[in-house]
Amino acid sequence: MFLNSSYEVIVNGIEAAFIAQILKFLGHIVFKKKIDFQVLATTGGMPSAHTAGVVALSSTVGIIRGFDSVEFSIALGYALVVMYDAAGLRRSTGKIAACLNKICDDYYVHGQVGAERLKELLGHTPFEVFVGAILGTFIAFLNHYILFQ
Repeated sequence: MFLNSSYEVIVNGIEAAFIAQILKFLGHIVFKKKIDFQVLATTGGMPSAHTAGVVALSSTVGIIRGFDSVEFSIALGYALVVMYDAAGLRRSTGKIAACLNKICDDYYVHGQVGAERLKELLGHTPFEVFVGAILGTFIAFLNHYILFQ
């Protein structure tokens, strides 16, 4: 009932994104030496949870329906758009936010009223997206061929 169904597709996608967020949280503890639960709900960082989720989803569609199916092609197209957005658009937006925050900091130092700081860590490096893709693929195959059997 669960194996080879739409439930398997969505569960794998959500699980991969969740595991990526947990890995970010654990990485934050190891490298920053502090616990910050906000990391669990933020974008950016290693690995890309968005990428892990959509790649697990599209990989599961490929496993179930075939990697030469129309459904897989649609899912893969969706995954590629999300991955491009994570490494391109959102990363650029984060750089712009950092620049604007610097400008606001300079004005604040010169006696101006400070504006609310913009979130700078929005996107991912290509490597973070790549690791997210590997994680998503691994979760899809692990669940389908080992855990859900």
